[in-house]
Amino acid sequence: MSGRLMNRRFRTSPLVTRGVLAAGVGGVALALPLLSATGAQAATATQTVRATVPQVQLLTYTVVAGDTLQTVAKKNPSSGGWQALYDANKAVIGPDAAHLRPGLVLTVGTKNLATGVVSPLTKAAPAAGAPSSGKRYANNLDGWIKHSLDIMAKQRIPGTYNGIHRNVMRESSGNPRAINNWDSNAKAGIPSKGLLQVIDPTFKAYHVPGTSMDPYDPVANITAACNYAAAKYGSIDNVNGAY
Repeated sequence: MSGRLMNRRFRTSPLVTRGVLAAGVGGVALALPLLSATGAQAATATQTVRATVPQVQLLTYTVVAGDTLQTVAKKNPSSGGWQALYDANKAVIGPDAAHLRPGLVLTVGTKNLATGVVSPLTKAAPAAGAPSSGKRYANNLDGWIKHSLDIMAKQRIPGTYNGIHRNVMRESSGNPRAINNWDSNAKAGIPSKGLLQVIDPTFKAYHVPGTSMDPYDPVANITAACNYAAAKYGSIDNVNGAY
């Protein structure tokens, strides 16, 4: 399959040929897969979801020499303060909140592309297996999918357990640390990552507030991928190939 900056599956067979259609998202070209729905039915489903699925842009700041979390928070009021800034960026900062490396790119807020409203950061959702709204989720694929489905229900993002599970098994065989280091995305420096093999630009464009900013986080990866699939294809259930 040809195309630039595509989400590609973790493993593929040279005997399978897929049709693709290029689409632009925030200046990024993405490859669209074959869908279950066809014709006017698919078009109608996609148009309906595009009207309801919120598109969120992450606002970022690049650390310079001498920066601390406090100074970065002061420069970026949308961050909600240094503690919220650290909570949202712990995956990239590391365990030492006092140590910021120059060149590090931090998320400092979110912007609703439909309304233009800038919102402060919120603390990432609890890790898989931790309590959330009185519920506990197993720290395995079953738990990650169920946790994502609960978040998706609140955000009005369509998708089913079977649709997510089927695509996860094709894309990564259920390995949340899976990474594709051989296709055109990898050569461009943006390899597909995680359970649903999402490239960083897509993860950032379709990240769902309240989930981790780490693309390897299983719940964040599934939820962002389903948000993307809903906006493009109507639902993750409609995706039956590399996307």
